[in-house]
Amino acid sequence: MAELIKGRELADNMQEQMRLEVADLKKQNITPGLVVFLIGDDPASKTYIKNKEIAAQKIGIQSKLENFPADISEAELLSEIKKYNNDPNYHGILVQLPLPEHIDEQKVLLTIDPKKDVDGFHPVNMGKLLLGQPEAIPCTPYGIMKMFEAYEIGLAGKNALVIGRSNIVGKPMAQLLLAQNATVTMAHSYTKKLPALARQADIIVSAVGKGHFVTKEFIKKGAVVIDVGMNRDENGKLIGDVKFDEVEPLTSFITPVPKGVGPMTITMLMQQTIEACKRQELD
Repeated sequence: MAELIKGRELADNMQEQMRLEVADLKKQNITPGLVVFLIGDDPASKTYIKNKEIAAQKIGIQSKLENFPADISEAELLSEIKKYNNDPNYHGILVQLPLPEHIDEQKVLLTIDPKKDVDGFHPVNMGKLLLGQPEAIPCTPYGIMKMFEAYEIGLAGKNALVIGRSNIVGKPMAQLLLAQNATVTMAHSYTKKLPALARQADIIVSAVGKGHFVTKEFIKKGAVVIDVGMNRDENGKLIGDVKFDEVEPLTSFITPVPKGVGPMTITMLMQQTIEACKRQELD
């Protein structure tokens, strides 16, 4: 019987520790600050941001939302970001993706001061991760590494398969697994005979964004399965990339959707805001 990796529970425990850490910082007159930019009114982004605000409030982080209309000019947005680069009260800056088509995502990410990039997407932070000297790490892969740690899932010498090669999850996930001495394979839409390849994996991280894509044909008995997918089925129900009911009996550990990876992503964002604050205020 598989053990369920309870992301919600782990996130709550970590956030309680963070609350105590922030209380200590406040005794030194230091309050971690996070500003979130939302462009337009995408419903999924709004929900995600609301959850971030709830977490920040619970932990004691000062959180501010800058919501701009979808037709804001690129120049205006860059100028707003620069304001916060120079504002000592805000230690973390996050721009909620995706952005409207007329705004260059790379330009926006490059404008954020790498020291305040709590999402870990700035090329400087991506480069540090590649060199094995991570400072800010993309939050979803970072949260997954915390899950492995909490559940004492050893990675050294294991075969790990990452399905999906996005900059947000797939690529940084592969780097973090490599740093823990796993042997990593990356799969994507061009990978041939994927189920056969997956059956060689001790650990599967699926971030492909296709509902119920990973079936029992992908699973070696005893594998660890991490489901990053957030998809909706035909009835609007939230489902993962993994066909949970048929995959779960074959695994040793598995994450549910919801209450799996999602809560950990927001938790790591809060953690990195606190870390950025300490680097800026105490170093």
